[in-house]
Amino acid sequence: MSAQPPNPVVAGAQPPNPVVAGAQPPNPVVAGVLAAVDLTRKLPQKRYEKRIADEQLRLRALHFRMYGRQVPVLAVFEGWDAAGKGGAIKRVTETLEPRGYTVSSFSAPRGDEKTHHYLWRFWRTVPRAGHLGIFDRSYYGRVLVERVEGFSSEQEWRRAYREINEFEAQQASFGMVVVKFWLHISKEEQLRRFQTRERDPFRSHKLTAEDWRNRARWAGYEEAVEEMLARTSTPQAPWIVVEADDKLHARVKVVSTLADAIERAVD
Repeated sequence: MSAQPPNPVVAGAQPPNPVVAGAQPPNPVVAGVLAAVDLTRKLPQKRYEKRIADEQLRLRALHFRMYGRQVPVLAVFEGWDAAGKGGAIKRVTETLEPRGYTVSSFSAPRGDEKTHHYLWRFWRTVPRAGHLGIFDRSYYGRVLVERVEGFSSEQEWRRAYREINEFEAQQASFGMVVVKFWLHISKEEQLRRFQTRERDPFRSHKLTAEDWRNRARWAGYEEAVEEMLARTSTPQAPWIVVEADDKLHARVKVVSTLADAIERAVD
């Protein structure tokens, strides 16, 4: 496999790997990755239709090649509520061979999952050789919702940065390509999407009291996201921050970035 690309979160510079170097990351509030994201980026509809068709065709061809090379690929999707994760995942999968990928959606652990280490349920669903696994939400809930809502102790979520880096390093040592997307939208755009859902009888079920509660804690989540990006974007598992105020731009960026990562691995 070829080397992973530079860390896109830090504009080309690789961060110290906390597993290997043990160095502390910069103060996440000072780092301000999210504040630097250009949310004005847009893609006109006609250009989008051409770009998405081209990138999906390329991804489909690469999907067959990764199966032939028996390269496993894991794509992790995180982002703000209503950021468009589902729509982006749909554009990734809609032209792929259905037998060659799985989409796993994760919410709060239930039943037997609560009696195991929090990574257990994710270990059970990582893709096998030659297949694409897509996580709609993921183990990063430990350092996001569990941190902000107090479902994990400070000791637990702080320890999770090392545990997650080690988990992803193990996947990479197996030959897995790990690509992680954070879909970023502004607080104003999120409100607009919430209100649109609220007015639409066919989509209002997607808006819950939990969504509004999370929105009220935006500052706490923003701090958690900044620290997550700083501590867990590594050469073997980089974070890609996707400008998602414009859904068309976001979808093309996700599909093309995933295709690029697979192409580097199978060439």
